[in-house]
Amino acid sequence: MTKALEEMFPNCTTRIDDDRRKFWKLRTDHARLMLAQGIRDSELAALELAIRRAEREGAVTEVRALSGLRDRLLAAMPGPHARRAEADAEAVLEAHGFASRPGPQVRTIPDLLGVIAEALKGPHVLEVTYAGGRDPERERRLEPHGLLLGTRRYLVAREAGGDGRMQHYRLDRITRARLEATSFARDPTFDLARHAARAFGSFHADNEYGEVIWRFSPEAAPIARDFLFHPSQELSEDADGSLTVRFTASGHLEMAWHLYMWGNAVEVLAPTALRDLVTPYRRPDFPALP
Repeated sequence: MTKALEEMFPNCTTRIDDDRRKFWKLRTDHARLMLAQGIRDSELAALELAIRRAEREGAVTEVRALSGLRDRLLAAMPGPHARRAEADAEAVLEAHGFASRPGPQVRTIPDLLGVIAEALKGPHVLEVTYAGGRDPERERRLEPHGLLLGTRRYLVAREAGGDGRMQHYRLDRITRARLEATSFARDPTFDLARHAARAFGSFHADNEYGEVIWRFSPEAAPIARDFLFHPSQELSEDADGSLTVRFTASGHLEMAWHLYMWGNAVEVLAPTALRDLVTPYRRPDFPALP
């Protein structure tokens, strides 16, 4: 019966005193009671998968934070239930197989994202050695305001003591980063989500910003309908079954990289510069759509 008590009430804890007498206690702490009811195996597995993805992407800060969360959750659970949850999660992970983000990735210096994360949390001034394109490496003191994680990864920051204009710095061109003790006041008017929405990917170009219109063929429309190309997109169905997508953004080159995967199943209606960039390379022989 006491064994049944332990199994039926996850918030039951036990102890044995010096005289080898065993005591049972039902904890009434609400937060612990909810936790003691157990983490679902799928929830723990999702947390483990997130840790593994962060490890492969070099996101050191996220690995530490997620690992700490996982360990505290398991530590707060009664021993038998924690062990059961871990075992069930392992089974789910095995069923999922090896989870990773395939494809080429640009390398960055180790722990760079961790240093940037600390600077963003401060906020602290970040001193970096940066090579901007053909320019030689030079020291820059930056006030970081966010990260853009797309095909290329950019730090959104303004120069300390500069004109206050936000600029983008490619992470793969940062060869050294050091956190300064100096703090700064963030721009209260800056909104990272609104800033990011001005581009299709992670590259911004003010001279390209404007309306974008793509039309997908009837064959490609069902697949394109499931894509979120841009937060501001509007979809409309045409009489022949084709799908028209409209949004406002910049970054023609990253748009062209994406559109190439659709072959001749997509037509650029606007802007003209993007249509001219894409049209000569539309091909009909791709065996599958994205």
